[in-house]
Amino acid sequence: MRSYLIDEISPRDIKKIGKFLKKNALSSSLDRIFWIQIPEELLTEEQLQHKECRPYICALELGSDWLKLEFLVRSSRNMMCTCSGYCTAKQRNFVIEYANRMIEELGVRT
Repeated sequence: MRSYLIDEISPRDIKKIGKFLKKNALSSSLDRIFWIQIPEELLTEEQLQHKECRPYICALELGSDWLKLEFLVRSSRNMMCTCSGYCTAKQRNFVIEYANRMIEELGVRT
C-alpha cells in the first residue's frame, strides 16, 4: 500500500489529532480509522461518472505515536468498483496537505 506516514508524535499530540479527526473527518466502524473525503473537483473522469459510488475517501489511521494516510481513493459505497484506485497527483497532494494543515493548526511537533 502506498501511504504517507508521520511518526514520532507525542501521546499528547495524538490525543489532539484524535479529537480533531472526530470533528473534521468521517468516522469508520474502527476506533482509530478515519476517512478523508476527496473533493469533487479532484475526482477522476471515471469517479465523476460513478455518482452512485460517492463519496470517495482515503483512509487515515491513527497509531500510538504515528498517523498514516493511504494513497488509495475508495468508493465509500462499493469497494469493488473499478473507480477505486491509487491517488492521482492532485488527490495525493490534497491528502498530504490535509495532514500538514492539521499538524500546523494543532501545533503538533514532529
